[in-house]
Amino acid sequence: MKTTLIIGAGGVGSVVVHKCVMNADVFGNIVLASRTLSKCEKVKSELPNAKIEVRQLDADNTPEIVSLINEINADIVINVALPYQDLTIMDACIETKTPYLDTANYEHPDEAKFEYKLQWERDAAFKEAGVMALLGSGFDPGVTNVFCAYAQKHLFDTIETIDIMDCNDGHHGHAFATNFNPEINLREVSANGKYWEAGRWFTTEPMQVKMMWDYPEVGERNSFLLYHEEIESLIKHIKGVQRIRFFMTFGDSYLTHMKCLQNVGMLGIKAIEHKGQKIVPIEFLKTLLPDPASLGKKTWGKTNIGVVFNGIKDGERKKIYIYQVSDHEECYKEVKSQAVSYTTGVPAMIGAKLMLEGKWNGTGVFNMEEFDPDPFMQELSRQGLPWQIKEL
Repeated sequence: MKTTLIIGAGGVGSVVVHKCVMNADVFGNIVLASRTLSKCEKVKSELPNAKIEVRQLDADNTPEIVSLINEINADIVINVALPYQDLTIMDACIETKTPYLDTANYEHPDEAKFEYKLQWERDAAFKEAGVMALLGSGFDPGVTNVFCAYAQKHLFDTIETIDIMDCNDGHHGHAFATNFNPEINLREVSANGKYWEAGRWFTTEPMQVKMMWDYPEVGERNSFLLYHEEIESLIKHIKGVQRIRFFMTFGDSYLTHMKCLQNVGMLGIKAIEHKGQKIVPIEFLKTLLPDPASLGKKTWGKTNIGVVFNGIKDGERKKIYIYQVSDHEECYKEVKSQAVSYTTGVPAMIGAKLMLEGKWNGTGVFNMEEFDPDPFMQELSRQGLPWQIKEL
């Protein structure tokens, strides 16, 4: 029987555990590890009939991760901890020759920057270890990359432009809250926008570029251009693409709160002196905001995440929209988490499932769009994320 190690017991980690239990024939024994053991125990209590072990683990400590992997003889490591911890967990997987999967690329803890570079540099080490690392198996990145691979395989001869469109129309009753880790969310949203066109990168001021988009089952919403990590890999693997952009929706209240916090320095990532102690403003802010994992039962509304393609098929110009809609309340009924965690956690489970089944395999470090999209697209519909194709 397989043993699956899941590192991270936040909202996404909880979804991953629930969905792995629903596919226990593939994942076997489940070990859930986190720095905060009580979070693991809470997830375990929600699944009293499942075989789940819980462990306390410092994911910043590679030797400690190595020790746990060896102790339980893990067949795969699903990393849903913080993006700052990607490298320490990857290094543990290299040392133990264990397949690795994550949902978001590496973020520098002391710099507002995220990139694949340091993870891609471990490709040779994973090849030498004879195992596979799958990067970004969430929704965006993740499912959006697979949508691109599917469009390239089945719908276009040439894809010219890609616009990734992310809408969370969820409501939770709080004046201000984030739907995933506040520190990661606010650093991402307050950064400069960035997109790729005609072979080069262009940078914009935060929230400078916006457009109105009509999201099926949600309606028209203002959507703002951000930088998002899947652009960095898609420009390598989608042949002939001329432009890739990423847009996300934000309400006026969210933007007002974020701007005020930014103006007074609460989004700072450098330590400051406060009454004789060193504190990092954004870490302090995180303690004041609601835990995203606590929002599930309060949240209602829908998410719609998809990709709009322009390109050529059989000599004719086409515009196609592939998207997925999830309902916050329905997600909570199934796994006790809201849809933002659900839409990240389910694809993490699917990526790991395909790896364990040998349907996606290789040695080295890979992004999602490098594999055959068909088995992943089939699993999306089976596992709770049905998708739609619309010609525009």
